[in-house]
Amino acid sequence: MTAVLPGEDEGNKPLSRNRNYSILWTSQLLSELTIEIVAVAVPLLVMARSGSALEVGLAASVMAAVHMISVVPAGVLADRRDRRKIMLVCQAARVAGLASLVAALLMDAYFFPHVLLVVALEGFLGSVFDPVEHAALPTVVPESQLMTAVARNTARPYVAAMLGPFSAGLLFTLHPAAPFVTQAVMLSLSFVALIFLRLPRLAVFPGKPDSGEPGASGPLEGSEEPRARGARADTVEGIRWVMGHGVIRMTLVWITLTNLVFSALVIVVLVRSGEENVPSHEIGLMMTCFGIGGLLGAAVAARLTGALRPSVLVVGFSLVVTAVTGGMAYVPGGLPLGLLFGLAAFLAPAANTTVLTYQMLAAPEGMRGRLSGISGLSSGIAGVIGPALGSVVVALTEGPLTFLVCAGGFALVALITVLSPSLRRFPSLDTVHSS
Repeated sequence: MTAVLPGEDEGNKPLSRNRNYSILWTSQLLSELTIEIVAVAVPLLVMARSGSALEVGLAASVMAAVHMISVVPAGVLADRRDRRKIMLVCQAARVAGLASLVAALLMDAYFFPHVLLVVALEGFLGSVFDPVEHAALPTVVPESQLMTAVARNTARPYVAAMLGPFSAGLLFTLHPAAPFVTQAVMLSLSFVALIFLRLPRLAVFPGKPDSGEPGASGPLEGSEEPRARGARADTVEGIRWVMGHGVIRMTLVWITLTNLVFSALVIVVLVRSGEENVPSHEIGLMMTCFGIGGLLGAAVAARLTGALRPSVLVVGFSLVVTAVTGGMAYVPGGLPLGLLFGLAAFLAPAANTTVLTYQMLAAPEGMRGRLSGISGLSSGIAGVIGPALGSVVVALTEGPLTFLVCAGGFALVALITVLSPSLRRFPSLDTVHSS
């Protein structure tokens, strides 16, 4: 007997009236906002209390390292346990960690190892929350609306990137504890909303009996109880499945390389603008253009993915962003450069929507968490190496050549995309079925 997803009962409803989708979308936005605020508020706090650049770098490195190390095991957890409970535990633990830091600051008991512990906790719990939310999405949205849901989800990082740093700086000027109080309140609201989340009784979790409570996931009706296995075996199984699936394997390569060059390009834009004495407010405007471009791209991503073939979007993105980046070499800094930066961001959501929707549709229900974890690791590695690579490019090149090198990086991605049969003939999403 086939289990019925809640999303299928709401197939005719718009996403705005899908309660479960709205809860997931909002909770993930609040999670991403928290990470963005922490990324700015913690360095401000450390510099205000100790002035140690070493401690600032250590805090940032610990958060990034813990997040990257945890994301693959988190994907395994998302396929083994009740996803709703995992998200509730994550948000509750994050609130507790932030509340402890707020209490310490209000009592004038600042202690850097305590800050480091809170940052590590945030990195770990954020890495657990992400793949669980991603794996849950296809179970609350009907397949006919999944592409639209993914397109809307691509707007969240841009919203968080635009609001988070600004909010952190503004709140910190009011009181050093204010950013962390705000985060704790946001995550508390997320916790309350997740209490009302209902996930389908669909996913099969190894060794996990059906609890019978609302929102829980258990074995499919009529299925045999799976044999309990260790997390290591599930991790190996997930890696083998991903590596054995030709299209998904190549999408991970595409995601990694694209994020790598984008991360390097951000550093190039910022450093070159500073060297050219572009006023700080114009640099801020350039980054705002990037965020606005991404938001506008997310707004039309669903229409583009519906109007163009997936192969056109994936291959076309790589080719067009190469040309846009090359054009950055010949425009002045400030607003003109920012507009091209925003155009590059505008093109990304449609291509990402195509790739992510395919991954969700192609992956079996019990594999989606692990796929999300492995994908998150790929993006994390690119996010760590990319900025360092951008710094090397800036150090070794001058003038227009710096941007042309970045354009060359995108050209390499485009070449790999064109030469790969899996990407060049990217499957139509209408023909994709999990197996």
